[in-house]
Amino acid sequence: MAVGGPTKPCAHAHHIGSLLRPRKLLQKRVAFHAGECTAEELRALEDEVLPEVVSLQKELGLCVISDGEIRRGVYTQGIFEGLEGMTFLNRPMSEFMQYLPYVQIFNTIGVPEWMSGYCTGKIRRTRPIHVPEFLALKQQEVSAIKITVCPPTWMHSAHGSEHTYDHAVYQSDANYFADVVKAFREEIQDLYDHGCRRIQFDDAVFCFLCSDAMVSSMEVMGFDHEQLLSTYIEVYNAVTADRPRDLIIGVHSCRGNMKGMHFAEGGYERIAKRLLCELDVDVFYLEYDSDRAGGLEPLRFLPVGKQVVLGLVTTKSGELESIEEIKARVRGAADIIAQGEPPRAYEEALGQLAVSPQCGFASVFEGNPITEEEQKRKLALVVEAARGIWG
Repeated sequence: MAVGGPTKPCAHAHHIGSLLRPRKLLQKRVAFHAGECTAEELRALEDEVLPEVVSLQKELGLCVISDGEIRRGVYTQGIFEGLEGMTFLNRPMSEFMQYLPYVQIFNTIGVPEWMSGYCTGKIRRTRPIHVPEFLALKQQEVSAIKITVCPPTWMHSAHGSEHTYDHAVYQSDANYFADVVKAFREEIQDLYDHGCRRIQFDDAVFCFLCSDAMVSSMEVMGFDHEQLLSTYIEVYNAVTADRPRDLIIGVHSCRGNMKGMHFAEGGYERIAKRLLCELDVDVFYLEYDSDRAGGLEPLRFLPVGKQVVLGLVTTKSGELESIEEIKARVRGAADIIAQGEPPRAYEEALGQLAVSPQCGFASVFEGNPITEEEQKRKLALVVEAARGIWG
């Protein structure tokens, strides 16, 4: 898996989005958070390292290029911070949904508060938010660009109906989501108008709803997990409705990836049919790097015309997976899809699949416990496996 010059991209080799920050950028962001450098100085270094981040992906032969989320402290940063009506502050853990796996972990280890958003005014998009990221990538002579975006349901999933918005501003979830959907649609349209053709939402909540522990907690606390899933599918579908046919929208689902730590366990069976058949997106990026994700059988519900990117390579450790095992799991997934609902030819089912790591390498800027060289080998393995399967 030696890497030389740029390699012809492999259409079935993906990565999720975030990459380890180069050391000098990591140090600069630490300095920024400590008040030892300005936002302008941090931005200048982000601009400086972007070409090497892009070059790595080109050299490896990945089919879609991101900016590695190098401009973010955490993967969710971006759109909500850019909307009028949102205020960000340290919020007490009592204002988070207590059934969420990460909230329970934070409570156990004694975290008293966490930075998050609170809607204090009407939600409005008054300026481009992710467009500058796209334009910066476009200057790197990249044709296939992916922009990763916080999901429209994120704040509500964290804080619920009681603590997501000021009830003097919005009297119901429906009113709040109507303005969130409008803002997201405007941002997506602006990205599209500037040439962006691939957008990915990174959403852990769908996988959290696969967790028996979380579902049990919800039931004990009097929350309806089926209704919550319905609400979130409806919100997504309102965001993606009537999109241009050449705009590819994906959703990445995983079970947590904070410095290599996961938050939840459970296979996709509970939500698979509704997720794959009702959610109006084109691509599903699914974590499948460990037993926490369960078996491949839920893929039997994949509709014709949609794609699943199997996250078979872990970003949580540097140990390299077996390429033959990756190939076998992909072929096993194709068999399940071919015999699924509806049945289809094996080759058609195989064509609906791709491979990737299970998540990003740095969902928070500090990154996972893995070296840059290990990251490169992992990504090269994804490309090599994809070429071995699809050519």
